[in-house]
This record gives sequence, structure tokens and C-alpha cells, in this order.
Amino acid sequence: MASNSDFLLQFTDFEEADQVPEERRDDTTITVQDSTAGSDKPQKPRRSAPAMTIRSYEDDSDPLAYDDHTELLSGQKKSAPFWTFEYYQTFFDVESHQVKERVLGSLLPWPGKNFVRLYIRNNPDLYGPFWICATLVFVIAIGGNISDFLVYLGNPQYKYVPEFRKVTIAATAIYSYAWLVPLSLWGVLLWRNSKVINMVSYSFLEIVCVYGYSLAVYIPAVVLWIIPNEAVRWVSIVVALCLSGSVLVLTFWPAVCDDQPRVAIAIMAVIVVFHTLLAVGCKAYFFKTLDVDLMTPVGRQTNSPQSSLNRSTVSTR
Repeated sequence: MASNSDFLLQFTDFEEADQVPEERRDDTTITVQDSTAGSDKPQKPRRSAPAMTIRSYEDDSDPLAYDDHTELLSGQKKSAPFWTFEYYQTFFDVESHQVKERVLGSLLPWPGKNFVRLYIRNNPDLYGPFWICATLVFVIAIGGNISDFLVYLGNPQYKYVPEFRKVTIAATAIYSYAWLVPLSLWGVLLWRNSKVINMVSYSFLEIVCVYGYSLAVYIPAVVLWIIPNEAVRWVSIVVALCLSGSVLVLTFWPAVCDDQPRVAIAIMAVIVVFHTLLAVGCKAYFFKTLDVDLMTPVGRQTNSPQSSLNRSTVSTR
């Protein structure tokens, strides 16, 4: 306890200030009053200290952060202009588990469940649709090249050359479909809502989000298109069309069901037709069917009609 000898507190009770010894006059004194004890002296009312704003050292070193905190607390946070990066950054602010749930929801549509209301309405994003479309583009381009290689494998007349232009063509087709069709549908829904009051309405971002996630099922389907078997390809197309088309129909039917029956059916038919054209068009252009003439070996092409015609021509001479 010798180390604490330099720091000792001594308390002495004095009734009055005059009773303090001369050698103790300069010491610091603390007066403690018992609030429970009765006193004849009136007590002065205490004044509360004015409110103080406490700012940390980090806030002082970063005045911009303090301004952001003040704007958020006061509800005066201004949105960034659309030509800035911060404006589009909010569209990609989504958690990984949310993207996973939305992809699974697009793969397993269920009647009576609205995809927008269940997965998108709280936080529509462009992160999932962008990367789904990018993945589909590369899968189609790479799968198309592999399919051509497998179709003509073993044919000495065929020389495999990678077609990199398929990436550009696939990107143009996929991204045009994922943006232009939702834009057209959004315009049609706005036009019909001005004539008929519908209980359900969607924003442009929500429509783009639905179309983007509905294309997720085509990624495993395109992988199956690599197999040089037309039966496998068409079965995968039908399955993918049923799943992705169901997402679109179940989502957009509540937005047009209050309209005239002919108009509602026409809008849904156009949605399904464009969705079908995308799948069939990609399959027909990027994945060729088996060509019997090119697969025939060189030594066995003497019985072809052209060779028979050449032989008959020579014999007549």
C-alpha cells in the first residue's frame, strides 16, 4: 500500500466555513448536503444546462460526414442527379441472399404468388438482371461454338473456327429484349391505367427486374442445348418456356385483369410470343442441327445425286 501513499483523500466535517484552520484555507472543499434532512433555508431552484451537441473527433476531421449525418437525421437527404454514379449505385444495393431468393423464386413459380410483391417490391435491383443477362450471353456464345464443334466432329471437310461474333450478337439480342420489351410494356400499362383504373401497377424498374430474373432458367437450358440431340434441346426449351413464362404471366396478369378482356388477353399473348421468339430464335441461330451431307465421309459421297449426274454426263460424251 506504499504506492498509494501519495494519493490520499481526507474528509473532515466542519459546521461552518469559519471553523476551517488557517493551514487548510487553500485546500479544495466539497460541500455535501443531505436532501432528506429538514432545512429552514430556502433552496434556490436549479437551472438545467442548455442542450449540447457532442461531436466526436472523427466528425471534426470529416465535415462532409457530419453534413450527411445531419441531412439523414433531419430528413433532408438530397437524391443525386441521374448523370452521376451515385444515382445508379442505389440500383445495385442488394444483398446476396435477396438475389438468391429471387432467382429461386423465378425458377419455381407458384399460382397465386406475385413475384413482385414477394421478392421485388421492397428493393428492386438491377444487379441480378444485369449479371443474369451477362451470364446468359456468354453461355449462349460459348455453347454455340461447342455445339458446332460436336456436330461436325469427325468430319474431315469441316475445320473448326471459333466464332467470336456470336458474343456480340447474343449480347445485342439478350439486352435488347431485357430492356426494350419492359420499356414497351411499361408504356402500355401506363396508357391502359389512364383509361382503366387497375388495382395493381408496376414501375419500370420492377418490370425490368421481373424480366431479368425470368431469364435465369435459360442458363441451365442452354447448357443442355450443347448436346447434339434435337429431342433434348426441344424438351429443355419447353420446360424453360413454361417456367419463365409462368413468372411473367402470374406477375403481369393482375395488372391487366381489370381491363377489357380482349385487351388483357392481347397484352398477355404478346408477352408470351416475344418470350417464345427469344428462346426459339437463340436455339435456331446459335445451335445448328445435324447436317447429314456434311457428316458423310468423303469416300462415301460418290453415290450422291451430284456425283451420279457427273457420271451420266461423262458417259454421254
